[in-house]
Amino acid sequence: MSSVSRLLPRLPRLAFFLAFFLLAGCGKRDVARIKVGFVVNQPDQPWYQLEWKFADQAAKNLGIEVIKIGATDGEKALAAIDTLAAAGAGGLVICTPDVRLGPALMAKARAANLKLIAVDDQFVGPAGIMKDVHYLGVSARQIGTMAAQAALDEMQRRGWSKSETSVAVITYDQLDTTRERTDAAIDVVRATGFSEAQIHRAASRTGDIPGAFEAANALFVRAAAVKHWLVLGPADNFVLGAVRALEGRGFAAGDAIAVGINGTDCIVEFEKPTPTAFFASVLLAPKRHGYDTVTMLHRWITKGEEPPLDTRTAGILVNRETFARVLREQGIR
Repeated sequence: MSSVSRLLPRLPRLAFFLAFFLLAGCGKRDVARIKVGFVVNQPDQPWYQLEWKFADQAAKNLGIEVIKIGATDGEKALAAIDTLAAAGAGGLVICTPDVRLGPALMAKARAANLKLIAVDDQFVGPAGIMKDVHYLGVSARQIGTMAAQAALDEMQRRGWSKSETSVAVITYDQLDTTRERTDAAIDVVRATGFSEAQIHRAASRTGDIPGAFEAANALFVRAAAVKHWLVLGPADNFVLGAVRALEGRGFAAGDAIAVGINGTDCIVEFEKPTPTAFFASVLLAPKRHGYDTVTMLHRWITKGEEPPLDTRTAGILVNRETFARVLREQGIR
């Protein structure tokens, strides 16, 4: 009997086992392939790119997939939930482009059976902050306090007279977290003896350097007689805009002390061969915002371990001398 003839009676059995293993393998992959979304409102900004970087690290370690979506307006944020639901995701992390979308985002996520963690900015409803929405963000007042204290400490080290120094605070009150940072900074400088006449506020219309430059330039025109400036704001870009405005009015690095918040949008500034008035920044924790939120979401989906409703992260003060080392230690570079 030929080998082919001997094999023929066994073909049905072989086909059965082959089909069984193929189906079993496919089923295993489908079960293990958990998907989560990570939606940010400014995908081109370094902070959000770092959040995505650490979200990807968490996904790799957990064996899941992160679907990254940039949603620069409310329509795109709401559409992102539809996209994730259609992709079979179990939940999402989101930094919303408009905190007032909170109720609509939550309703849409619940209808799609998606678990949701807000990151960076808290949702706002008709009654204020939506404290029943899971949130991971910065400890805004602590960070604002740290930035202001760093500027005051450097002022003291330089021996500046308080009577010849004023404080410029670039504000952006559209978000609670940014307002809390600048409110805390103002409280600190006021507590050290600066009068209300020495604390100058300028509201930026946008969250970028050009918007801050415009606001700060008008402020400095109004207060042209000030000799030394302390410059504070809710994020690096606001402070950098003010520094550019000061430079345009002839202020050198030794005439102002500017301290930002984020620690990543100012890297290019620190790397300039000649120091500028941008003295320091409070480095936030993008790893916790990206890695930890994805990890918490994964546990929530797979084990039913609901994360805390409110988680806050702290910051690290960095300057031209320390930023490169600290960024390496934090896994950012």
